[in-house]
Amino acid sequence: MSPRTIGMTDALYDYIVKVSLREPEILVRLRAETEAGPGGQMQISPEQGQFMQLLAELTGARSYLEVGTFTGYSALAMALALPEDARLVCCDVSEDYTAMARRFWAEAGVAERVDLRIAPALESLAALQEEGRQFDLMFVDADKENYGAYYEAGLKLVRPGGLMMFDNVLWGGSVADPDKQDADTEAIRALNRRLHDDLRVSLSLVPIGDGLTLARLR
Repeated sequence: MSPRTIGMTDALYDYIVKVSLREPEILVRLRAETEAGPGGQMQISPEQGQFMQLLAELTGARSYLEVGTFTGYSALAMALALPEDARLVCCDVSEDYTAMARRFWAEAGVAERVDLRIAPALESLAALQEEGRQFDLMFVDADKENYGAYYEAGLKLVRPGGLMMFDNVLWGGSVADPDKQDADTEAIRALNRRLHDDLRVSLSLVPIGDGLTLARLR
């Protein structure tokens, strides 16, 4: 049998969290409040948030672009990891969900560093291109059918050497199930194939959370 990622039992997951997770109290509270509300399952896992924080530190990032902010957990995690003079642009369409994000960002003292844009993400990304913006890091966790378009925008908005991160690229295992033919699953499969074949980026799909693809612009 060829080497493969170890199977993840509940007991092993609990052990990993116990020995590796360093989740600040404010993130614990934001996660708990999100999980108690509608759509709570859309939130990233805490260990994924911490992994993304480490990537921010390793890359020396000072600018961060997010597509799909929800209640703000990933943005707050990144704001806490980035330098104080770093700037974040977060794109979402929901005033309701991001109201929670704004509240926690303010409590954490990072609200002034976050530029939250409420509009369809492709409109916000086009506006950023017109503004001539460039980013060190980009995280995409929004509507799956537009993942390909978000990737194309990212190729223009992320600097050479910068990193794009795509969430949910395993889609609960549906990407490997030939019986799953819905639009979201097909869109993620298309992105995964596209990234695999695009030599403009260095690539790794990490089986953390629901799958996180890292694409570094060469």
